[in-house]
Amino acid sequence: MSAQLNYQTQGVGEDVVLVHGLFGDLDNLKGLAQTLESEYRVTRIDVPNHGQSPHWDTMDYPSLAQSLVSLLDELGATKAHLIGHSMGGKIVLATALLHPDRVASVVAADIAPVPYAPRHQRVFAALTSLPLDGSVERKEALNHLLARGVDEATAQFLLKSFRRAESGFSWRMNLDGLIASYEGIIGWPFNNGAYDGPTLFIRGDESDYVTAEHKDAILSQFPNVQLKSIGGAGHWLHAQKPGIFNRLVKNFLDSQHPELHG
Repeated sequence: MSAQLNYQTQGVGEDVVLVHGLFGDLDNLKGLAQTLESEYRVTRIDVPNHGQSPHWDTMDYPSLAQSLVSLLDELGATKAHLIGHSMGGKIVLATALLHPDRVASVVAADIAPVPYAPRHQRVFAALTSLPLDGSVERKEALNHLLARGVDEATAQFLLKSFRRAESGFSWRMNLDGLIASYEGIIGWPFNNGAYDGPTLFIRGDESDYVTAEHKDAILSQFPNVQLKSIGGAGHWLHAQKPGIFNRLVKNFLDSQHPELHG
């Protein structure tokens, strides 16, 4: 499997890598990149099987962590601050556990280092049942997803990966690869070990992805941790409350070098 990721880099300074969640792409955290670029070199990636990055038949957290390390090598970066949302949060947490010498700090947005129960079957069923032969245009595709129980915000988000092909339409993401890897994506293969570098977990207080029952798992694996909640935000906290989210992340990064960031 190729590890060469599609990415975009902006700004100058210490390296920061932003990693999106399931079904997303490198534009998901663009607002955060714009907040950080005046003081950091920010790289946004397409995770394998998403956007314009390589398609893998299967993906797991050790392999995804290695793809981030390979990216750092390509960028000439000894270390980077890693920031990820949802599945991207698990990718950066896994990288911190497996390659701590390459990680300056880690931020996980609305995800915990634990296995989760399946919760995307309805989305997968809606996506796989959508005709791609050209008989369904974007508006009909939206109606198809809504009729199969996908909420409108999620449906609009998914359709960012719906694109016209030579004949009909296709998904930019590798749907087959994601389905084949889904058990690993919602799982968490690390039962011991810890990363003792600076770590920030940010949750939306209306989300059920990070709850009080996850606190022990967080503290045992990431003992040097800060925990923050954003009121009135759900799982898409970076999109719902971007001002607060971006400020929390920047303050956390800046606090590690107060002499540089005033």
